Amino acid sequence: MKSLLLDCLADRVLVYDGAMGTQLQAAGLTPDDFVLRSPSPFSLRREVERTDVGDSASLQAVAMRLNGISLDGCNELLCLTRPEVVAGVHASYLEAGADLIETNAFGTISYVLGEYEISELVYDLALASAQIAREQADLFSTSNKPRFVVGGIGPGTRLVSLGQASFQDVETSFFDGFRGMIEGGADALLVETTQDLLMVKASIVAAERALAACQTRLPIFVQVTMEQTGTMLLGSEIGAALNMIEAFPSVVAFGLNCATGPVEMAQHVRFLGQNSTRPIAVQPNAGLPIMEKGQAVYKLSPEELGQHHLEFVEKYGVALCGGCCGTTPAHIKAISDAVGGHKHTADAHWIKVRNTYPGFDFSTPAPELPTPNSLVGISSLYQFQPYDQDTSFLIIGEKTNANGSKAFREMLAAENWEGLTELARELEGEGSHVLDVCTAYVGRNEEKDMRTLLSYYNRHIQVPLMIDSTEVNVIEAALQMVAGKPIVNSINFEDGEERTRKVLALCRKYGAAVVGLTIDEKGMAKSADEKYAVAERLIARTREFGLPDHDLFIDTLTFTLGSGDEEFRTSAIATIDAIAMLKKHYPNVNTVLGVSNVSFGLKPALRQVLNSTFLHFAREAGLTSAIVHASKILPENKIESEVWKLASDLVFDRRAFAEA
Repeated sequence: MKSLLLDCLADRVLVYDGAMGTQLQAAGLTPDDFVLRSPSPFSLRREVERTDVGDSASLQAVAMRLNGISLDGCNELLCLTRPEVVAGVHASYLEAGADLIETNAFGTISYVLGEYEISELVYDLALASAQIAREQADLFSTSNKPRFVVGGIGPGTRLVSLGQASFQDVETSFFDGFRGMIEGGADALLVETTQDLLMVKASIVAAERALAACQTRLPIFVQVTMEQTGTMLLGSEIGAALNMIEAFPSVVAFGLNCATGPVEMAQHVRFLGQNSTRPIAVQPNAGLPIMEKGQAVYKLSPEELGQHHLEFVEKYGVALCGGCCGTTPAHIKAISDAVGGHKHTADAHWIKVRNTYPGFDFSTPAPELPTPNSLVGISSLYQFQPYDQDTSFLIIGEKTNANGSKAFREMLAAENWEGLTELARELEGEGSHVLDVCTAYVGRNEEKDMRTLLSYYNRHIQVPLMIDSTEVNVIEAALQMVAGKPIVNSINFEDGEERTRKVLALCRKYGAAVVGLTIDEKGMAKSADEKYAVAERLIARTREFGLPDHDLFIDTLTFTLGSGDEEFRTSAIATIDAIAMLKKHYPNVNTVLGVSNVSFGLKPALRQVLNSTFLHFAREAGLTSAIVHASKILPENKIESEVWKLASDLVFDRRAFAEA
């Protein structure tokens, strides 16, 4: 399908509207304006009636229950009680030159509306907000300047990462709200003023589900709020936010709004300009608020805000400009005068990728413009972790795994969650870049344990996580508990394609990288050629599900050299050769190994030497990451030369005393 909005966005800078609350406060409303009556002015003019998610009968029922009680302060209710006032605010911004107007639906979330005892009106309010905005946008649209409706929902009053709401709570409520906005005529969906990356993830999943339910495609926009501390409210760096967002192809534009003015936002706008592969949106407040006579006053003038936006557009390629708290139609006019209709500059890198958004068709070809250095890696709630570690490799800590750590198993059995969290912190301190987390333990509920443990790790562990499970339900549960972009471990073809496809669908849905094991229906691949053949099949499958090559980690597997089994004497060579083949033919695909498998059965001191030696040669072949106990890995210069030679001979099956 075509998107006129994206066609315009690819052609020129677009201007958002400004603050809704500021204008409603200036409208001289009284408590009586917040009384829902039956029938309400809006229920008499509705064009969509749906008994499954809300209809005019439910409005009447709520009105009768409230019995004329004023819900003063619930601005979203004005879409039902005073739609003409809301329409007037939209009209004022459209007259000022706005290309995009946001629906008056900031708080259309069930648990937010529940504070006013109208949680069942999520769909009704969202629908009304979109229809009111649609009517005004259509009135002001011309062939040269079409106007668009963006259905936006704010962050709500609860943080998922802190356990104040569940992933399912957010997804369900946002689904109802976005469905109402889609059916009310929105041109795009927006998650705005977000403070918690896990809530953002849930809302994106909800938006995609709502679009599927309505059998349509619309752009999804996301805007986070960076506090004066330089991070989001829970401590998320801008890089962690951007990295997570870019794992979702349906998110077409990403940016910032609220909390600060343009001066404080500048460092984050610059970062996005240097790293984002999506159009950048910026909606600052009219400066930082100053308290005067008990009220917050915003002092930044319209002209000053317009000049800041001009700088953002010219320096950093910002594509969507607007205002948030304290901004007025005068501010939007100044922005429109300064940047409205500006053609994108040569460094507006995201134009090149606009044709990659599935489901959208553009009328003109995209110019070949340079792309930025996108953030290739993973992230936690707090920070971004690049795959490329320069002189090192991506170290994946292995002690947070029930299969490989006795201490972990004992604390898991005792449900010592604080102890398990401290264990993870120790791995962080030792230099692990990622933690491999597995709660599969005989006699216990793996999914329940995974949910509980990740509720701790998501909040308290800085580095990203690798979710390690063979069960699809456990993987999905884990992906709903982890903010940022994790890695899923793992997929293979041991039982055919079905499970692999299910896991890849979850990686696409929740935004995750994945480990692929070189195992097929015949078992674990042993020769280098067999490993490479299975790897190619894994690459084809991940590409089919839309995962980029760099988000696939191929584990070419290794067998123990400690058994003396003749069959496996050359197994390390096959593993290393397979890594080299992958590096040559698929340079963007990552590789990973569970290094300690190579020394299974040997004494601890010997294991440390053999693990370190094997890892050294695997890295020389192109290995990019490894699951190891970082403090137990030694560099070559820390191992006696004779011992190093013996270990090397074992790895490469060199038999100095073999018979000729």
